[in-house]
Amino acid sequence: MGAKRQNSIINAVIFIFLEVAACLCLVGTGGLQDIWISRASHRTLGALWHWGENIRGYFSLGQENRALAEENTRLAQALRQYEGRRFAAEAGAIADTVTGSYTYTPATIVKMSRNTQHNYIILNKGRADGVSPHSGIIAANGVVGIVNAVDENFCYGITLQNVLTSVSARIGHTGAVAPMEWSGKRSNLAVLKNLPIHVEVAPGDTVWTSGFSNIFPPDIPLGLTGRTRQVDGAVNEVEVELFLDFSALRYVTIVENRDRKQIERLEGGAEEQ
Repeated sequence: MGAKRQNSIINAVIFIFLEVAACLCLVGTGGLQDIWISRASHRTLGALWHWGENIRGYFSLGQENRALAEENTRLAQALRQYEGRRFAAEAGAIADTVTGSYTYTPATIVKMSRNTQHNYIILNKGRADGVSPHSGIIAANGVVGIVNAVDENFCYGITLQNVLTSVSARIGHTGAVAPMEWSGKRSNLAVLKNLPIHVEVAPGDTVWTSGFSNIFPPDIPLGLTGRTRQVDGAVNEVEVELFLDFSALRYVTIVENRDRKQIERLEGGAEEQ
């Protein structure tokens, strides 16, 4: 067996040597052989370069996606400021009181649960990035959750898909305001609660953040109204089909109201009186 294996190796080496020698001879004869070898080598090199570029592009996707997420954050912030000024001007208010106190920080989701009644999220931004507890977590088409705890480089929050989370929402830009909570039934279904019975809500109306909380800015789109039902004959509940697809989330924005602590101190002082 050893002799046969040795003979096989010798034969393979001789075969490779003869092939290389034949190629060298072809290169030296010029004419059609040179053209054929040149074309073959160019095709091979082209394929290798294309393969290398594909691999390089694949590994750079993460960096490009992060850059796009940061750009989306800047554009979303500019759009909300523009819309806030427009709505404030229509209402005769001062625009800066509506949009000027919020900061926006792009972040990447490290981990997020989706299959419990108390879902949570962990992001790759923390105290070192200026993030503090009670900041909002949003995406381009909805509210994601609220920051609960902050470490140096990470933060932990509860998502809208959590029975403990409530968001102040408005039907349309000028309609009724009510707390919106996750239904607990479907990932994209929420419920507007405690609406007065006399308030009529047409299916298909857009629901926005109201801006009445200390966490989220106004006019973030949340979803579309659906069925209305009475609860104990006293109030109405309205289903909301959320725009946000939690299963597709990867990049989010942490939004913080810079005036929140001052507002909370004022509220605390008023309660003590």
